[in-house]
Amino acid sequence: MGEQKVKTLAGDEVKAGTAGESKRKYRKVSKGRISISSTYNNSIITVTDAAGEVLTWASAGMIGFKGSKKSTPYAAQRTMEEIIRRMKDIGIEEVDIFIKGVGTGRDSAIRALTGSGIAVRTIRDRTPIPHGGVRAKKPRRV
Repeated sequence: MGEQKVKTLAGDEVKAGTAGESKRKYRKVSKGRISISSTYNNSIITVTDAAGEVLTWASAGMIGFKGSKKSTPYAAQRTMEEIIRRMKDIGIEEVDIFIKGVGTGRDSAIRALTGSGIAVRTIRDRTPIPHGGVRAKKPRRV
């Protein structure tokens, strides 16, 4: 795979892009939101701006963990470290954290973030809690 050249309307040849180049362009944002979804099988971390537009995201599977290793606290910590590296490129200095799920990676992801120098404004737990439950089964007639 080499360089691809594209002819413009003026007749000039320009590079279309190479395989090693990153196509991702980050916007500069100072405040953001981090959503941590920690399930029994994986940890997914999403960074958004104040309006909810996704800036970047990562999961334990994306980092290279497979199978049951994805659900470990270490995998969540490494995922957060990758997110922190990307957030520094974006310019985020302070964040609000929203946690959802009951997985083991919840605490280790937050610990990795607090030690990074990025200011944490709030931490909210948005784990769904059942209330009332489903309708009871009708009594059996014998």
